Amino acid sequence: MTAVQPKPTAHSVGETFDSLSPATDEVVGTYPVHSKEDVRAAIARARDAADWWAGLGYDGRAERLRRWKGVITRRLPQLCQVVRDETGKPIADAQLESVLAIEHIAWAGKHARKILGKQRRAAGLMMSNQAATVEYQPLGVVGVIGPWNYPVFTPLGSIAYALAAGNTVVFKPSEYTPGVGKWLVDAFNEVVPEWPVLQLITGFGETGAALVTGGVDKIAFTGSTGTGKKIMAAAAETLTPVIIEAGGKDAVLVDADADLEAAADATVWGAFSNSGQTCIGVERVYVHERVHDEFVAKVVEKSKDVRAGSDAAAQYGPVTMPSQLSVIKRHIADAIERGGKALVGGVDAVGDRYVQPTVLVDVPEDSVAVQEETFGPTVTIAKVRDMDEAVEKANDTKYGLGSTVFSKSRGLELAGRLRTGMTSINAPLSFAGIASLPFGGVGDSGFGRIHGPEGLREFARPKAVARQRFTAPIVLTSFSRKEKTDALVAKLITVLHGKR
Repeated sequence: MTAVQPKPTAHSVGETFDSLSPATDEVVGTYPVHSKEDVRAAIARARDAADWWAGLGYDGRAERLRRWKGVITRRLPQLCQVVRDETGKPIADAQLESVLAIEHIAWAGKHARKILGKQRRAAGLMMSNQAATVEYQPLGVVGVIGPWNYPVFTPLGSIAYALAAGNTVVFKPSEYTPGVGKWLVDAFNEVVPEWPVLQLITGFGETGAALVTGGVDKIAFTGSTGTGKKIMAAAAETLTPVIIEAGGKDAVLVDADADLEAAADATVWGAFSNSGQTCIGVERVYVHERVHDEFVAKVVEKSKDVRAGSDAAAQYGPVTMPSQLSVIKRHIADAIERGGKALVGGVDAVGDRYVQPTVLVDVPEDSVAVQEETFGPTVTIAKVRDMDEAVEKANDTKYGLGSTVFSKSRGLELAGRLRTGMTSINAPLSFAGIASLPFGGVGDSGFGRIHGPEGLREFARPKAVARQRFTAPIVLTSFSRKEKTDALVAKLITVLHGKR
């Protein structure tokens, strides 16, 4: 989700590191830097716990997940404060992501049996003496590497589904948000005290690398595309499968018949909330020429009421990762130097902690502000002659995570033409809150899916079983097979499948 791999704000002190508030630089917690040996020991403990956790069955695991979400829900203000301390985001935003995460825990536990349990399959006429079934079995131990921008919602999209599928989990949160990770793991261990089913490891890149190469059965990673490629390369050495949820350059399409008020509101919220540090946030908008000027005016007017800060009235907080400030500033400066105009904000909107909203128009399509992930509170708006041009430009990117369409008559058609893993129609980012929908991207946005039935299946292996119910009148799998049997089979297959 991040545009670059960070040099941690948190600084190492021997075998520990400090987690700092991005708003004040205050130390909000101190955590161990887990070594390669520590990580391997955690994986070994998870391996020992795996049989017990899988043995609880779907109902037993669902009950523990229900109790876990109950603890999180009852202590929601406490969790939101930890999120605010480590990310700087408003309490209301911390609550929103936590509420969505609670919904996903509930869905995964409730639906795991239906999605992963034993299912009958048709055996076909040629194998009609067989009973065919498929069930999904746990992988074993799953490693989850989480991001800092949504430290509750995003990692739990993997953790909850992996647990519901019967796996144990070793979780490495971002070095920017280790306290959030610890809070979540501690809450889980209150309701599952018997075995180390969900464990926390903290540290920097070396700790994450040790998890990837430590012998887990799958890695679920959320972070930059560059780091995702490194994880894939390391995991390939042991053929460890991975799920990669990386960056995005998500677009909004606004058709001539769109509800412009709703589209403008969604653009402003999608671009600036969480300081623009959202992989599925709005970074580009393509607007039909007939409504372009009116739409831009609405966006500009709404943007004037949005402000970054640490006070209670601010709509969003600081840029969590200091190195991202230079990326945001470079993108804005390049857009303006290339002929773009800042109708709100501009280069001066980038401070030493906070970035105020920036709305850019007339930006060339080949500029970095359009082609690269900015991961900041900026948005480019471009005029198009029609939605065919809008789709073409929206798809002209190496990324393919989320997208949004505002159109009263063509929403479904346009959504189907966008090369993204997810599309929302006439509302911003709604696919992320629907637990039954898969979440993930294509291209440099990664592959694999979390959430929904597809997310449960990502953390399980399909097991096919064929059981002979009675001896077939024609035995095909034997050296005693006669020539007349082969001739009969040839005639039968011709009748079944040989029609022109």
